[in-house]
Amino acid sequence: MPDATDIIMTGPLMAYAADQLRARFTVHELWKSEDRAAMLRELGGKVRGVAGGGSHVKIDGALFDALPKLEIISNFGVGYDNVDAREAGKRGLVVTNTPDVLTDEVADLTLGLLLATVRQLPQVDRYLRAGKWLEKAYPLTTSLRKRKVGIVGLGRIGKAVAHRLEAFGLPISYHGRSRQADVPYRYYPSLVEMAADVDTLVSVAPGGAATHHMINAEVLKALGPNGILVNVGRGTVVDEQALVEALKSKAILSAGLDVFEDEPKVPAELIAMDHVVLLPHVGSASVHTREQMGQLLVDNLKSWFDGKGPLTPVVETPWTKA
Repeated sequence: MPDATDIIMTGPLMAYAADQLRARFTVHELWKSEDRAAMLRELGGKVRGVAGGGSHVKIDGALFDALPKLEIISNFGVGYDNVDAREAGKRGLVVTNTPDVLTDEVADLTLGLLLATVRQLPQVDRYLRAGKWLEKAYPLTTSLRKRKVGIVGLGRIGKAVAHRLEAFGLPISYHGRSRQADVPYRYYPSLVEMAADVDTLVSVAPGGAATHHMINAEVLKALGPNGILVNVGRGTVVDEQALVEALKSKAILSAGLDVFEDEPKVPAELIAMDHVVLLPHVGSASVHTREQMGQLLVDNLKSWFDGKGPLTPVVETPWTKA
């Protein structure tokens, strides 16, 4: 039987994690409620934890106000821009995410997306299926050879991407908030300057106000007509309309995108373009990795309510065991 600790699930989680939560806690599925305000009024005085899944419910100050007994928000995903972690920190709440367990999966997908974009693999597949190979060979594509890659956001995933790129023999540089002493890659404090010096940008940057539209028209212009943008971080990092215009005008060559500004909505202009590769935010979407992410979400809640503290608190809500 579950214990009396009440938690709220803000969105659906895969059964692997949801069943564990139900076995341990008294779980309330907020996203299913037709009257969420009424549900929060009824439960607000006893809910102590939130399991954050998807973007069905914004986890912000308004939700915190409705849950005065709240202690911890365990978020599903390494990114947590759906959670106002800064506000949570001000209120003494703990926010956790699911780092590391998805690093390799997303890095693998990033290289696959880069190769698919450079060598036009989806387009080539469609060409064969349409019977066009019977008529003539597919036109020659661009190549990874002689390309220079700039990584936007050299965190855990960014480093894993860089490690894989090294195997391709490509020169790597990076842009971020500050230089990192323990990496061999060239650092650019200016994203525009890095874009001008490379021809391939790979964005693994997190979302939020600090990175909003940092890849804009100026950056894309600097990347140049042979430039390729791959984004597996957050859609809000890229000015999507500026990207559409850059692709239309051939200011850059192509793009491979796994994330978008207003998911799951994708601009019709991008969908209509045959020279881009578009994926429905599947960077970590394997059974193995999603189970690992769900397990870490569950383990953070269990550890907290067992009095052992959080396992993976985010930087805005650091934790020091008393």
